[in-house]
Amino acid sequence: METGAGIGLYPLHRCKTIYLVRHAQGIHNVDGEKNYKAYMSHEYFDAELTQLGWQQVDSLRKHVHSSGLHKKVELVISSPLMRTMQTAVGVFGGEGYTDMSDVLPLMVANAGNSSRAAISSLNCPPIITEESCREHLGVHPCDQRRSISDYQFLFPAVDFSLIESDEDKLWKADVRETIDELAARGKKFLNWLWTRKEKEIAIVTHSGFLFHTLNALQNECHPDVKKEICSHFANCELRSMVIVDRSMLGSDVSVTDYPGKIPKGIDLPSDAVVEDNIKGE
Repeated sequence: METGAGIGLYPLHRCKTIYLVRHAQGIHNVDGEKNYKAYMSHEYFDAELTQLGWQQVDSLRKHVHSSGLHKKVELVISSPLMRTMQTAVGVFGGEGYTDMSDVLPLMVANAGNSSRAAISSLNCPPIITEESCREHLGVHPCDQRRSISDYQFLFPAVDFSLIESDEDKLWKADVRETIDELAARGKKFLNWLWTRKEKEIAIVTHSGFLFHTLNALQNECHPDVKKEICSHFANCELRSMVIVDRSMLGSDVSVTDYPGKIPKGIDLPSDAVVEDNIKGE
């Protein structure tokens, strides 16, 4: 059996499956696609989803459940902006919330002018936020976040413990993050994933972050694969990928490998016996 030049092997425990999701349509996307200058408008500060965006969330949620993906995802990581968190809880959150004093909802009713009922935190993976997968930082008000204390009221069961500052200290009104800086931040984020124990992780983030991060890694891919992973994401698009720990950053021990020879016994391979006989001639 011949093997292609691009085929290789790698230990499973040094791989993670990631599900990359761009947020659903935000109010800034509608005018921004017609006129780029619209992204400069303060009207779109921390832009929330449109009603069409929520329909896109519903469609992706159906796919995630029909494909069985909701049973595989161990953790959801979201950029801490309104549109990404709305997408994350809408796609991966629990079913309809019923008011229980001992269980907080992932999202309260009508959060971000959504006209949506509260979303349950039961029977779903944990959802955490992380600053390093935010959109291109600076200048555009739609990419500036609110205070974490404001978000905690709107998304009570979302974990914000990784966010160091209540106020947004990363976004600057007059300084735009360079593409190289964004790509470096994206690589750092992927390396950080190796500090996590989870093997199947969903990341809900932004178009610019995804495009520039994936393009920074494209030199390691076959040309056909580059086209597949490096194009711009549509609103609420999901792509499944595997990342490999070539630098040995991870320290996980395989949970599926088995050492064999239990109970112990003589098990010298036949080809080794042949080699020994050849050497002895």
